[in-house]
Amino acid sequence: MPFIKFNKTERRRLSLFFVCIIVAVGAWMFLSLSNRYIYQVQTLVRFVNFPQNKAFKPLQSDTIDLKVEGTGWQLLFSKMRIKPQSVDVDLGVLNRKTFVDLSLQLPQINRQFESSQKIVQIEPDTLYFDFSARSVKRIPIRLVHKIVFMPHYGISDSVNFFPDYVTVTGPIKELEQIKSWPTDTLILKNINSNLSTKISLKRPVQANISIYPGIVDARLKVDEFTEKVIEVPVRLLNNNEYGNVKILPDKVKVTFLTALSNYRKIDRSYFELSIDLNNWKNKGYKQLPVHIDRFPDYCKLIKIEPQNIDFIIQR
Repeated sequence: MPFIKFNKTERRRLSLFFVCIIVAVGAWMFLSLSNRYIYQVQTLVRFVNFPQNKAFKPLQSDTIDLKVEGTGWQLLFSKMRIKPQSVDVDLGVLNRKTFVDLSLQLPQINRQFESSQKIVQIEPDTLYFDFSARSVKRIPIRLVHKIVFMPHYGISDSVNFFPDYVTVTGPIKELEQIKSWPTDTLILKNINSNLSTKISLKRPVQANISIYPGIVDARLKVDEFTEKVIEVPVRLLNNNEYGNVKILPDKVKVTFLTALSNYRKIDRSYFELSIDLNNWKNKGYKQLPVHIDRFPDYCKLIKIEPQNIDFIIQR
């Protein structure tokens, strides 16, 4: 295929032609993106100025759609947003109403955005809430942790919190379901001594629940653990038909790890083990498995010997 050859003047004219096209396209894009358009973005709702002496639950999603008037540049970059900023919605009107009209809050909402952007419409334009009686409850705190201890070390006693409870305020029905309040996850490594630290409590997921305080002191007793073996008698359950059932053996060896500080005080009274005769009557077991009914806190079971027990029914 023959090549078209241009002389120097023609090449200069061709280059100038393409430069003009590029400049024209760039100018057109610049002018187009500088014009104002209406575009839509989705954003999170953050409630502020909660009503006093009222508990509530939003009846819609925690996101709203904003119709924003802005330049083409802003439209371009709004599509690139991964996490749009949240919008503060004032709930003070709930002291006298049962709903929030977002169109009345447009001036306040617009002040949260850049001056070059203007919110012209919100969908939904009204937020509705489910109201119920508000109550206060003291709830124990539960430590959530991912602590990696040095070999043979661990938590040897109950975690102490100061204060030892959190005050939760919210709807009565929801408070009835809350049995403990978790902390943020405490992450530590290579621990081999007692700990004392401040830790934040998990923030409520529901907007109509509040907690106090948000931070507590936590104290953990950490000790070295060692192995201990105790012989524990076994109880026979559900023997209602037979006068005499002999258990072979009537005691089992429990091997477990316990903190050095607790080594002397832990004896057989801390354990309750049993076997159930119903496993033979209803399931035909020839040996009865040992079940642990009670085991000391902050100890770690290694094994039970034997795990299954023979029995003789004397008629």
